[in-house]
Amino acid sequence: MLKKRDLHESHTLYELITHPDVFPFVRQKADSYDEFLFITKQTMEAEERGELISRTILDEWGNPIGTINLFDIEDNAGFLGTWLGKPYHGKGYNSPAKEAFFKELFYEAGIETIFMRIRKVNIRSIKAAEKLPYVVKANETRASLYAQLNANGDIYDLYEIPKDLYTFHLMRNGADQTDTQLLEA
Repeated sequence: MLKKRDLHESHTLYELITHPDVFPFVRQKADSYDEFLFITKQTMEAEERGELISRTILDEWGNPIGTINLFDIEDNAGFLGTWLGKPYHGKGYNSPAKEAFFKELFYEAGIETIFMRIRKVNIRSIKAAEKLPYVVKANETRASLYAQLNANGDIYDLYEIPKDLYTFHLMRNGADQTDTQLLEA
């Protein structure tokens, strides 16, 4: 379901990212295919430097349908950025992609906290975040970070996924054998 970013999938992803229901909500905006290709190369290089982690989300046939990223990695924490192409909205791809990514981040990459800044007008993403039992709204508990994100106006809500709460969720919901091995490592 997830794979490291690859330049070969750029054309398909660019076509998906340009949809008006997707484009306003992506962090890495590109106004042309060449610009998207350049941004993808920069993303891959930034991952090699440890600045971010980026994966392509695939459908069941191996076709690229979106991306999931952890940006601004600092002190074992970073900001989540996810987008799916419009034809894949509401088809059940978001949750499994996040689950796979969170397991990689927490149990392989050493991340302790995942933050999500979600535009208050992005009701679809807010509802998706608030459905997850291990997500905490952090506007008050991380007040200084919340204020920093909203320095130019009341634009974002801040959410946090702590590793311990995510681990508790896995344990409570019967982690499978692979998950158990990761938790014990």
